[in-house]
Amino acid sequence: MQPHTDILQAVAEEAVVYAYPLYEMCRMRAATSPQRTDAAGEAPRPQRWCNVFTHARQLLRAGKSRVVTPNNDTLYTNAWLDLGDGPLVIDVPDTAGRYYVLGLLDFFTNPFAHLGQRLTGTAARSFVVTPPGWRGALPAAFDAPVARIEAPTRWLWIIGRLLVDGSQDLPAVNALQDGFLVRTLADWQAGRISKPRAFDPACDPKAPLTAEHFAAQVNAALRDNAPPAGDAARLARYAALGIGPDASALDDGKHAALQAALDTVLPRLREAQSGRTTASGWVQMPLVESSFGDDHLARALVALKYIGMLESREATYPMAWHDAAGEPLTGERRYTLRFAPDALPPVDAFWSLTMYDTRDYMLVDNPIDRYAIGDRTPGLRRDADGGLTLHIQHARPEGEATFANWLPAPEGSFYLCLRAYVPRAELLDGRYGLPPLTVTKDSA
Repeated sequence: MQPHTDILQAVAEEAVVYAYPLYEMCRMRAATSPQRTDAAGEAPRPQRWCNVFTHARQLLRAGKSRVVTPNNDTLYTNAWLDLGDGPLVIDVPDTAGRYYVLGLLDFFTNPFAHLGQRLTGTAARSFVVTPPGWRGALPAAFDAPVARIEAPTRWLWIIGRLLVDGSQDLPAVNALQDGFLVRTLADWQAGRISKPRAFDPACDPKAPLTAEHFAAQVNAALRDNAPPAGDAARLARYAALGIGPDASALDDGKHAALQAALDTVLPRLREAQSGRTTASGWVQMPLVESSFGDDHLARALVALKYIGMLESREATYPMAWHDAAGEPLTGERRYTLRFAPDALPPVDAFWSLTMYDTRDYMLVDNPIDRYAIGDRTPGLRRDADGGLTLHIQHARPEGEATFANWLPAPEGSFYLCLRAYVPRAELLDGRYGLPPLTVTKDSA
């Protein structure tokens, strides 16, 4: 390979790392924004809706999710916002202390703002989201602290989560979901409900990841969502690969370099270790703040594996793939996870431990419809000293106390995710360590 080609390939790989989150946001916008249909059930162009909330109405169960490692604790609420016509207002209902969060992602996947219990409380209120650089006048109601949110990009993705305490709690949460609204500023001032806006995502979310498709999606995203000013020199280099808001069409050389970079970088990202492994075998997720800054590699890794991730101060998700001896977790064995007295996961909202099958990264079907266990699970039995021992196995346990604390596992290999919402500092900085999973007995 000639030196010039070597340099071009290095720039192409850097461009893929930088731009991959934009591609993934285009794909997710096309896949998750609500479908627009006419009276005949056809999808006219523009065929999607934005500036409107859509809601998951049921807790996820085995086989009922389109995303991997789904949670069984909250209902999701989703909205894509286009600020191209001016500010939008988000109305939230009074959840009466119930945990909720609306995580706002800019189009570069930075989780730049969070609304909800941790930062803005749970009372009914309205927030205004203004476009980048907007300097118009706002009503006095938005002079309150954190009532105005300045968006870094024209397009935003809101991913909301509302806590549900079992299936009997669903009607109450469904009613709360209906209180989340998106309105134009003019409609909010007039007391009107806004209609959603139609748009054309111009993206097939199932299309193969070719150089042409990647460049088309990324360049359109960069035209709509201006990158930070400090990225100008970087994007000038990427223009040689056909990446940028004003980049020319791909010729044979650009196509070959960009396709080779995609074929090299994406497998590398998939295989990269996310987070750090603790002494007890848990994998602690990377700490995410409101912006990735110039850490484009971390941004790309999160976009590939955990897109929509909240900042770590809102939630963190340690995972376990191995037991205390370093062996992969399997339903052929029985495990305990014991929390010593006064040593439960330190959180200010809630925690749960969820079971997943490694074959499909989905929830595990089981005879008691228990997909997660945690601080809200009714009937948990404490140990004599006040500790808590969870039993993780495929076979139905014997004994009332063991059964009460049972998280059912599949017959084969599995992994666990401990969700900690509003984690305390010691869970994020390593002062608190999760206990190891200990093998108690091989299954018969």
